[in-house]
Amino acid sequence: MIRRYITTLAALALASSALSGCASRPQPLYHWGSFQAQQYAYFKGQKGPEEGIQELLKIQEEAKAAGRPVPPGLKAHMGLLYGLTGRTDLLEQNLLAERQQFPESSVYVDFLLKKQSKPQGSAQ
Repeated sequence: MIRRYITTLAALALASSALSGCASRPQPLYHWGSFQAQQYAYFKGQKGPEEGIQELLKIQEEAKAAGRPVPPGLKAHMGLLYGLTGRTDLLEQNLLAERQQFPESSVYVDFLLKKQSKPQGSAQ
């Protein structure tokens, strides 16, 4: 009787461990790549805008290949990096893409767009 109980428990433990080994982890919603490390390096002064842009373009390609969207802030950060290099058309394009992908960012994006347009003398 005890032997059968132990055998049954052992079989159940083995079955549950086998089934849990087959369970897959949920996939992340976004493809982050090295985005956070890139931002950190930029803000610490370890990488310049051009290096950052190249890394962010690579992350975008990886995300596309993985079939996942880029995370919040990536396009806005890329836009700001483009702005630092004087490419204001790409700054605006990336900020607008950020706002489209993440509508909750519209207040911040609008603030950045307004701030970007002030040095050029145009009022909004």
